[in-house]
Amino acid sequence: QVQLVESGGGLVQAGGSLRISCDTSGSLVSMYTMGWFRQAPGKEREFVAAVKSSGGGTYYADSVKGRFTISRDNAKRTLYLQMNSLKPEDTAVYSCAARLRNSWSSYMNPVAYLDWGQGTQVTVSL
Repeated sequence: QVQLVESGGGLVQAGGSLRISCDTSGSLVSMYTMGWFRQAPGKEREFVAAVKSSGGGTYYADSVKGRFTISRDNAKRTLYLQMNSLKPEDTAVYSCAARLRNSWSSYMNPVAYLDWGQGTQVTVSL
């Protein structure tokens, strides 16, 4: 099991930027696909971004493409999400996830991930 702890959430004005982090445990974390998901009140959890293991690609939801950047520092065992040009509709609890159940699992499907953090609140005001 991989332990995941998010941090860096907060309140920011529309158009602003925020970087959230996900600290992980485990020496093999660099081998895992990791992702960011978000859930707004009354809505289902939705895919935001994912990054494959070392040397792999990055993937984004259309709603954040060009504004958000996912990255990982394997030496620090940390996953990041840099969020720029934030909009009120980006307001949600953001959670990181790690380890796909199977190699053929979709990185966009939250059910496919084995490990989850507790989430960090991001609120974007007008």
